[in-house]
Amino acid sequence: MAWNLGGNAPLFIQLSDIIRADVLSGKYSLDEQIPSVRHLAFDASVNPNTMQKALAHLEEEGLLYTKGTAGRFITSDPEVLRRASKKLKLSLMRRLVEEATRAGITKNEIIEFIRSEEIL
Repeated sequence: MAWNLGGNAPLFIQLSDIIRADVLSGKYSLDEQIPSVRHLAFDASVNPNTMQKALAHLEEEGLLYTKGTAGRFITSDPEVLRRASKKLKLSLMRRLVEEATRAGITKNEIIEFIRSEEIL
């Protein structure tokens, strides 16, 4: 898992976004158990408390759920997955606009560029 951290958003939000993207991209199957807090924290080189906060955030959204002491699992609820997809798209677009603005590119220029160029 690529942990590209360092944006302006709080660290737990950045971690949540990365895990959300991994879930939506199919890295994890629906109803699959995710790795433990300690494992994910070690992998991301962050404090376990920060990772716990990120996972709790995803659990509040409904993307993750807990089965007693068995750990956290990915939801299979289509509505929750749809909302998570929208949230991820918004987060990515905000990051794009934020970085482009820092580089002196206006929102209108971003839109025009996307419409006129093959960016993929």
